[in-house]
Amino acid sequence: MRIEDGHMNKIDQQLERVKQEKRLGLMTHVVVGYPSLDVTKKLVITMEQAGVDFVELQIPFSDPLADGPTIMRACEESLEAGTKVKDAFGIAWELSQQVHIPLLFMGYYNTVFKYGVEQFCKDSKEAGISGLIIPDVPLEEEEREHFLARCKKYDLYAIRVISPASTFDRLQKNAKYAEGFVYCTARQGTTDAKKRLDLKLERYLQQVKKTFSVPVAVGFGISSNERVDLIRSHADIAVVGSALIDVINNSSSDRIEEEVSGFIHSLEV
Repeated sequence: MRIEDGHMNKIDQQLERVKQEKRLGLMTHVVVGYPSLDVTKKLVITMEQAGVDFVELQIPFSDPLADGPTIMRACEESLEAGTKVKDAFGIAWELSQQVHIPLLFMGYYNTVFKYGVEQFCKDSKEAGISGLIIPDVPLEEEEREHFLARCKKYDLYAIRVISPASTFDRLQKNAKYAEGFVYCTARQGTTDAKKRLDLKLERYLQQVKKTFSVPVAVGFGISSNERVDLIRSHADIAVVGSALIDVINNSSSDRIEEEVSGFIHSLEV
């Protein structure tokens, strides 16, 4: 936990609230500009009203390595519609005037690098962003890139992203720099026959809990309340991304917000 100018980062405040309410936190994901900038804005407001704790605003990128096909397609469509990085800052600023939950930018380092690390962090802070999720930022490059230092300067949490492929050494390195929460991604999560977590994933999450002192966010294709239940004892935050884009894709344009709200309520976090 970091206190800047006598106040706590919004992410810590929200984590504290979740803990006091003795429940699982929920982080949802939108791709800025998908299906449109206007709908992105309405969706985040709907998500807060439906009880979401954190929202990842993904800055669309042409080759989103850490994302599955659903999010990749949404990124492509957003870029084809002309979404620019500055649109993400604009939307974040507008939303930060209207919602109280923490907003985080999710993106790739190429975007940050091209924009300029200092400027990106400064503009993120001014737009009301609380944290940055940049999965491909190499810790080893910090001396040259100064990404973590700039995040600290502008009171942004640089959320560490790990996966079952992360070695124990990698987990320990990330644990040293983790702030806010650690984001665990995993492609596969369940063995349906037993309706339980895949044993490898279970061991990995146990290892993460042991290694990190910050809360644990888990995303592994969570698409139903049953899947949320599978991670309840292993996570502090459930992350829902692709399933929400599926909901958007399967909704008629005049019912998107209603369908998204209904889906979030069905997760019963």
